[in-house]
Amino acid sequence: MALNSFSEIGDIHIDVLREIANIGSGNAASSLSRMLGVPVNISIPDIGISEFNKASDALGGPETVMVGTLLMLSGDISGMMMFLLPVEVVCDLVNMLMCTDIKNHDEIDEIGYSVINEVSNIMSASFVTAISDLTSIPIDISPPEAALDMLGSIMSVPSIYFAKMSDTLLLIQNELEIDGKTARTSVLMLPDMPSLEKLMNSLGIEI
Repeated sequence: MALNSFSEIGDIHIDVLREIANIGSGNAASSLSRMLGVPVNISIPDIGISEFNKASDALGGPETVMVGTLLMLSGDISGMMMFLLPVEVVCDLVNMLMCTDIKNHDEIDEIGYSVINEVSNIMSASFVTAISDLTSIPIDISPPEAALDMLGSIMSVPSIYFAKMSDTLLLIQNELEIDGKTARTSVLMLPDMPSLEKLMNSLGIEI
């Protein structure tokens, strides 16, 4: 049976997606740990299906300031992913990597933004590489584009694309712990439906 949206998948598929997200998130955390030179821990992800127009509310509201990193997936898997980091985490990362003491994202300069982009690139690429290795499916990604802005503005960019594919998306949330500080991080994941079936089939799960 062909799928039209995430809302049609069952519990077993959610469990598989949770495992995929767990491996991807763990790989991203390991990459970040190597970059920072400190332990980075990440929780088992919470997986949910959300309507696109409600996703920003679930993440704190459209005025919440975050860093969003957008990737287009291509090759054997097509779709889109967006990684979201709270601005507090971003400030901490810039401070750790640049030995600065910024208190607010307004203090981040051009070099700081370059650091943010590099961190976002490494984490997102590591996440996708882990999925590709797990499923043995080649996945190409576009150069990740990171933006620091209010959530409503960040999500306006992919909104048209999401709407063309499905009215629902997969929302992955983790607790990230860096140097004793914890924060909620999120991934919006939307492979097209044939790609979702391909991911499931590669792991022996039928749709």
